[in-house]
Amino acid sequence: MTEEIIWNEVRKNIAEILPSVDVNGIKSNDRLVDLGANSVDRVEIVTLTLEGLNLTIPPHELAKANNLGDLVEILLKKASL
Repeated sequence: MTEEIIWNEVRKNIAEILPSVDVNGIKSNDRLVDLGANSVDRVEIVTLTLEGLNLTIPPHELAKANNLGDLVEILLKKASL
């Protein structure tokens, strides 16, 4: 799995949950909360992304992500195992 595949999945799910966000303008240092996602939105985006990538990651590992770049990095590392 590549970083591009993961970013595409993250963007797709952000677009689904937060349709007002221009996903083409998303940067790695953006945080979901800054994009307007409430706590339920954030859980849905991450859950949909994990399902779409067929990954299982414990919540405590995901909690280490401070922004979308961190999230993608965590997902990429897990996908590489």
